[in-house]
Amino acid sequence: MASWRVLDKKYVLKTPWMNVRQDHVLLPNGTELDDFYVLEYPDWVCIIAQTPEGKYVIEKQYRHGIGKECYELCAGKVEKWEDPLDAAKRELLEETGYSSDDWTCLCKSAPNASAMTNFCYCYVAKKAKKTDIQHLDITEDISVLEVSEEELLELIRSEAIVEADMLYGLWRYFMVNKINI
Repeated sequence: MASWRVLDKKYVLKTPWMNVRQDHVLLPNGTELDDFYVLEYPDWVCIIAQTPEGKYVIEKQYRHGIGKECYELCAGKVEKWEDPLDAAKRELLEETGYSSDDWTCLCKSAPNASAMTNFCYCYVAKKAKKTDIQHLDITEDISVLEVSEEELLELIRSEAIVEADMLYGLWRYFMVNKINI
């Protein structure tokens, strides 16, 4: 299968968090599109953190895009100078005050492969313990909860967790661990 050929590109918006690029492309069938928009985001991470007691570290915070409070995994962006694992460790500590010495990369997904350039890496942090206070950004107001496996599964079943990349990581986690959802 042939790829699209970029004839021209220009940036419509550049910010520290994302860029919007307008591509003029030629499709393999000869069709030209002069306004295909690509969102350039940094890579993201999300973390399934489990305490030594078997509880899962979950966050609750307001998400302006959909205008509601959401239950979520700890997550954030990978800075330019970081690898995804270092970003996951930093985000878990900053957002929750938890840390771990037992990390595994569970999966890598493309949030929207048709129009976004980034990937999301989902990590599992076992034996996570509260070792610090939260160090939140000015835009963050995060409540941290420890929930049981059954409570986490109910958050998934009831669609209380809505972020697609987090859901993919959670589904993958439970499938790998052979738990019947």
